[in-house]
Amino acid sequence: MAEKTPHQNVTFDIEGGTAHGYLALPASGSGPAVVVIQEWWGLTDHIKDVADRLAAAGFVALAPDLYGGWITHDGDEAGEMMAKLPAEEGARELAGATDFLLGHEAVTSQTVGTIGFCMGGGFVLALAAQQGAKVSAAVPFYGVGQAVPETYTGLTAAVQGHYAERDAMYPVEQAREQEQQIRDESDAQVEFHYYDAGHAFHNDENLIGTYDAEKAAVAWGRAVDFLKAKVA
Repeated sequence: MAEKTPHQNVTFDIEGGTAHGYLALPASGSGPAVVVIQEWWGLTDHIKDVADRLAAAGFVALAPDLYGGWITHDGDEAGEMMAKLPAEEGARELAGATDFLLGHEAVTSQTVGTIGFCMGGGFVLALAAQQGAKVSAAVPFYGVGQAVPETYTGLTAAVQGHYAERDAMYPVEQAREQEQQIRDESDAQVEFHYYDAGHAFHNDENLIGTYDAEKAAVAWGRAVDFLKAKVA
């Protein structure tokens, strides 16, 4: 059953209203900005932990709460919750999150990076395509869902993709097609990494039984290094 367990500690303006999220600051008090985008489960402990880990690496990390505080650990329910989130609404919140970070006193970068998982990986690509030069680095982990762009012509961010070769939700053939489409339709620097793993191999809550600690560690190291290199 879905439950209300919000990790909300910040409110920010979006077109037509306000939204909430979880903001994690580095020990230094300032750093480059990263938008963290949730999986279809919601803004869970795992996504909060991702933001905290980015803060520990020196980033100002904001995870917008796209479900308004609701989370679930049931796959069918998560699918329903994802389906009820229009891509346009998610994009509006993420655009607001981007502007909030770029105007935040703790943020030292002129651009933001973005990282997301599953549904959030699709929104990573959508955000980068929509926000143009505001986003300098996009890191989708097995990006799927309603937000995956039909075209990447507006994308200028460097892209580092992390995809699974045994992904039952997003077959690797589709991931390779996505990689090629980004290369064909944008001038972005593109690098995709493929792992002998299943969907959601980075999620240590292991809700679908595919978590792979070794592959997750490799992917995470690559992602953090990439964000450090690209977000300035």
